[in-house]
Amino acid sequence: MKKLLVVSAVCLSGLVATAQNYDNIKNQLLFNKFEQAKTDFDKAFTNAKFASKAEAFILKTAIYAGLAMSDANKDKPAGIQLANEADAAFKKYREMDPEMKLVKDPVYQNGPVNLYSAFYSGGYEDYKTKSWQAGYEKLKKAVELSDILIAQKVFNSPLDTNVLILAAITAESSDNKEDAAKYYVRLADAKVDGEGFESVYRFLVSYYFGKKDIPNFEKYKTLGAQLYPKSEYFSFDKVDFAAGLATNFDDKVKAVEEILATDPDNFKANQVLGEIIYDTLNSEKEGAVLPSNAADLEKRMVASFTKAASVRANYEIPFLYMGDHFINKAAKTNDARSAHAADMKARTKPGTMASKEDIAKRDMLDKKYGDDLDQAREPYEKAGAILADRAAKEGGLELREKEQYKKVANYLSEIYGYKRVQAKGKPADQAKFQAEEKKWNEIYDSINAIKTLKKGHDAN
Repeated sequence: MKKLLVVSAVCLSGLVATAQNYDNIKNQLLFNKFEQAKTDFDKAFTNAKFASKAEAFILKTAIYAGLAMSDANKDKPAGIQLANEADAAFKKYREMDPEMKLVKDPVYQNGPVNLYSAFYSGGYEDYKTKSWQAGYEKLKKAVELSDILIAQKVFNSPLDTNVLILAAITAESSDNKEDAAKYYVRLADAKVDGEGFESVYRFLVSYYFGKKDIPNFEKYKTLGAQLYPKSEYFSFDKVDFAAGLATNFDDKVKAVEEILATDPDNFKANQVLGEIIYDTLNSEKEGAVLPSNAADLEKRMVASFTKAASVRANYEIPFLYMGDHFINKAAKTNDARSAHAADMKARTKPGTMASKEDIAKRDMLDKKYGDDLDQAREPYEKAGAILADRAAKEGGLELREKEQYKKVANYLSEIYGYKRVQAKGKPADQAKFQAEEKKWNEIYDSINAIKTLKKGHDAN
């Protein structure tokens, strides 16, 4: 019995001694004696009993984090190393004491607070120098610590917007897009607004569109529009983003076609797809070459514009695009006709006939030119009918509409004039084409008399 009492007394004495060691070192922190506290702690930590308690690790956190924030170490390599060691100690503490009871202690509480400040400050310095990855590594730790301190009611604010926005920006800039999205979502769901925060909603709109997550795309686009009503960005729809985010022709076509796969009657998607293809087939860039699949692209363009026109009645733009495309195509064929005629003349001796091959090529080019013109005829006639009807119903046309109507009438007159010439030997066809040519010439001459309406006028 006496031996048992002796053993118990020894154990109690050891516990008291360990507790006293904690208190002795802890008391040094009250007087900001961090260096001495570290020396004593490192020595005591070699004792297995001392190092076996959760309190040892929250004490280490307080000491090392305090040193990390000292003037001698703050934002320096030594300070970051101390912060990392404090962070590892705090993680161990949380494993040993999930309820984090000791964080309520005013002295120990300074540990995670200083640790948060060290990572925030270091991350901010990296942010200023655009050291994105290094800054993100620090700031994501600051976010984690901030969340803990808010949960423990050490921080009173429900959301640490400053650290979240910095973590989001450095994550985005270091190509950690998934993590950036998590931080931006927290800010957006809290509806943070004001100067500097519009980018939160812009990122999420773009990010979720790229993920093909249309519900979240619409959610954050709507939020952005509510909080920043003057921003044009949030007025863009999924078609705008499909065409705008893609960087090359193939990707743009693919992005818009993905929308049409689930929404085939989407007017804007059909119209934009047609315009994308039109711009490639009619590129004005120096040295531009037609794609090898130009014939297939032309069919897809015509199909897209035709669909757009069927979805939105009395809308002339798709027809104008189709007409313009075939007029451009005819112009290239006409250039080939002129070049061949000049070449044929240069090679044919005066008083002799051109070769059969040259005549055959000339006839082929003449026919192709007529075919190209004729492909422009139908869409231009439809555009002309729409504009004529609009002028009658609304008592005039806007200036842009009048110019388009003139263009249509002029080209249709030329088209029918060429058809009349090509109908040589066919009196009935010639008379019909001559009548159409005359009609469109008269329409052209009458357009100036149409009243010019102001842009955006209200229809009667």
